[in-house]
Amino acid sequence: MSNHFSADNLGFPGDDRRLDLTDLYVFTSTEDPGKTVLIIDSNPTSAPPPIPEPTTGPEFYPGAVYRINVDTDGDAQADIAFTFTFSEYDNGTQTGTAWYATGPEARQPEPTGQVLVESIPVSFDGTDRSVVVDEPARIRLFAGLRSDPFFADVEGALHGMKWTGHDDFAGNNVDSIVLEVPTELLGPGPMIGVWASISRRQDGVLEQMDRGGNPTINPFINPNGEKDRYNSRQPADDVANYLGPWSQMLEKGGYPPEEAKKVAMQCLPDILRYEPAKPVAYPNGRKLVDDAFSYRFGWLTRGQVPPTGLQPHDDMLAQFPYLGPPNP
Repeated sequence: MSNHFSADNLGFPGDDRRLDLTDLYVFTSTEDPGKTVLIIDSNPTSAPPPIPEPTTGPEFYPGAVYRINVDTDGDAQADIAFTFTFSEYDNGTQTGTAWYATGPEARQPEPTGQVLVESIPVSFDGTDRSVVVDEPARIRLFAGLRSDPFFADVEGALHGMKWTGHDDFAGNNVDSIVLEVPTELLGPGPMIGVWASISRRQDGVLEQMDRGGNPTINPFINPNGEKDRYNSRQPADDVANYLGPWSQMLEKGGYPPEEAKKVAMQCLPDILRYEPAKPVAYPNGRKLVDDAFSYRFGWLTRGQVPPTGLQPHDDMLAQFPYLGPPNP
């Protein structure tokens, strides 16, 4: 479970799977080394046991605000934001609108800034309905249902980390937003920080329902009673709120106190760090094939828990939009 089931009691934020931000990926384009790919996935078809009956469809949550935030100067504040909203789901179709904002506008919770494209068609049948815009730079965008690339042994994790060899996410789908942008558009470097969020409007107020940068954090690290609060907060407050409890948790996993603090700071604030000039593999960015699940359990236990032995899914693409077509 990367960020799947990230609400309290391993549920979905707002009891709606469409508001569940499952994964964030950041990596160098295989088609153009001068471009960076940013992907956020949500609305998993997988569910925590016991598996509930699906109550929603394959669509993005209508009117919710899906956002990719980019910090270019290391202050855990957004300096660039790509924001997406979606129409009502009508007779199997849906469209989206994308914004690009910089500076103070990037820190506004509402969609703001330059409209990149309106009425982008959401793909539900595996067709690549991506669009390309030329301002502020040549950006390629895709939104639609795709095969979930995350792989993990959930049963093993729930039973004392005794790996079963079963990938609980094989054959599942997610709603994906995929961007391919010139790396230079993401700031002067050498490092950027990226996180994603999903917010919905409740009684006229925009409420952040889920967020994350590093994989496999909230479901495993924060206790029940803290997961929902974590989802509502901002990365700029993470060190103050979580360095203490996360360090104590890592001490229980086998780290000496000072080392526990340093290891906790690898994920605090909860922003995915990315240096384009260095090889991409989590924790420097995140590729679709990175075994984040095994990495996290090794991180939690100072290397005492071995990898799960699972392999990445074999349906991913070498070209845009990179994720495999949706499973039947």
